[in-house]
Amino acid sequence: MKFMKLGSRPDTFYTTDTIRSISSDVSSDLIIQVKGTRYHLHKFPLLSKCLHLQRLCSESLDSPVNHQIVQLPDFPGGVEAFELCAKFCYRITITISPYNIVAARCAAEYLQMTEDADKGNLIYKLEVFFNSCILYGWKDSIVALQTTKALHLWSEELSITNRCIGAVCSKVLRKACSDDDDWSCSGVESSREQWSRKKWWGEVLADLSIDLYWRIMIALKSDVRMPLNLIGDALIIYASRWLPKIGSDSDSESEIACSKKILVLESIVNLLPGEKGAVSCSFLIKLLNVANVLNSSSSTKTELVKRAGLQLEEATVNDLLMVFDVDLVMNLLEEFMLQLSQSPPTSPVRSRLELDKRRSRSAEDVGLELQESRRSSSVSHSSKLKVAKLVDMYLQEIAKDVNLPLEKFIAIAESVPEFARFDHDDLYSAIDNYLKAHPELNKTERKRLCRVLDCKKLSMKSCTHAAQNDLLPLRLVVQVLFFEQARAASSDGKLTKMPSNIKALLTSYGIDPSTHASQLSTTTSINTDDNWNVNSFEAPKSTKNSTLRTKIAEDDLDESPDMVCDRFVRNSRLKSLCSRPTKPKRMFSKFWSTNGNTTQKN
Repeated sequence: MKFMKLGSRPDTFYTTDTIRSISSDVSSDLIIQVKGTRYHLHKFPLLSKCLHLQRLCSESLDSPVNHQIVQLPDFPGGVEAFELCAKFCYRITITISPYNIVAARCAAEYLQMTEDADKGNLIYKLEVFFNSCILYGWKDSIVALQTTKALHLWSEELSITNRCIGAVCSKVLRKACSDDDDWSCSGVESSREQWSRKKWWGEVLADLSIDLYWRIMIALKSDVRMPLNLIGDALIIYASRWLPKIGSDSDSESEIACSKKILVLESIVNLLPGEKGAVSCSFLIKLLNVANVLNSSSSTKTELVKRAGLQLEEATVNDLLMVFDVDLVMNLLEEFMLQLSQSPPTSPVRSRLELDKRRSRSAEDVGLELQESRRSSSVSHSSKLKVAKLVDMYLQEIAKDVNLPLEKFIAIAESVPEFARFDHDDLYSAIDNYLKAHPELNKTERKRLCRVLDCKKLSMKSCTHAAQNDLLPLRLVVQVLFFEQARAASSDGKLTKMPSNIKALLTSYGIDPSTHASQLSTTTSINTDDNWNVNSFEAPKSTKNSTLRTKIAEDDLDESPDMVCDRFVRNSRLKSLCSRPTKPKRMFSKFWSTNGNTTQKN
């Protein structure tokens, strides 16, 4: 850290009670009052260098000649800054450093210690040191900038703040964006060393107040040379410095403290680069949670939901669990689907004019355009699959919450389109967790919950577990058994030996495996896409099967015809008989359907 010494005489200032004096053979003739401290000094050394004191003394000629009094109530920098200026006038040695140069400069300006009063005066010396040393050093610039906070108006008027900010930005741009080898002493850096080299400036700037930090980041963002990912890294560091674990202690904080944190939060959100990927989705979700806890403005929450929803495929289950409000997670899902719905479809419909224009282009241009369109569609579809897996894993965790309403669980589960789930094992696990945590659910509610499950997409392990799950509705258990029997009985459409575990499960529910398997013809392919109905179990006229059919029939009594048709009638011929107006699906379901049909066909 740089420093400058001025003067050569020893310090002879001393204090008596509340009076500061200087040892001298000449009695004092000037009394200066500075914020509660009285100085007994001499006119000659002070007035010869301070034009402001000359004017004040000339205006108070009625004062006693030997004790002229001057009041300086609004002196910038207080008694410490005044004493530096006074000692300079007496040629007493003083030390100027980044910690006191701003106060000394403002005080010298107040006293008008210019070249008009004396050559080589204090303002001149301070300016030379400030421009040649303070602004030249990185840490010195930061320290000086921090001290401007206490003298805001003076620092702005003297352009001290702007000069410090300009020096800081120039060093960040020169060093953080440089790939020169001189950064590494050995010439070879590890990834950790490279990370530290690129982000060290963000850690230093994190100590600044939000108003100064804002001005630096705005200046850096406006420079095209500055990589946006480095801006994002710096914002993450600053947020972790000023918003640490805010959700755990916000209730005990004062209103002023919360207001300051809201200001920091909203400033960070406004500083976020507009480009996707500049910050991680995990960081955006953390900010969203903080905004929700602090009850920040709706515009801030909306902006965070939009940004996080655009990158939701990068999120983890822990990220979503960090958001205690399930409605916010729903907002993220809706925003994600809305963003992807705006991506170009795989096979866009084109007008004749557009087709004519395409024919006029070269084959190479057309090929590149098709590749780009397919790539965009592929990325969009891949993102949907990732988010679908994320949703099911998230449901497994929140299902254990005894306070989670059934409607919200179903809404989140239904937000994932059918084609995006390759299997329903994770969804089944989530439903099982919800049933265990909510034993008070009645039969109708359990049916509503299980309606989102597709038994044909359950693995052998999940089917085995579901068939023995007493919490599931009986109809679903039998449906699982049927599809597992059909899967075991068909291999390329031919009848094979039924596995022993499936036989045992069918037997436990009153179904004779050998008799029931005879219904599956060895010469007829099994259409596993068709759903089953109660009549499939009419062949064995045993008492157990009759009882089972009776239980299933009773289980259907509290379902409307619409629900039965929607659940068990899949082929087009029977659908026409049961067609009745159904409830419209959620708005965001149609957004998932982009590329859905193509995927299912494939």
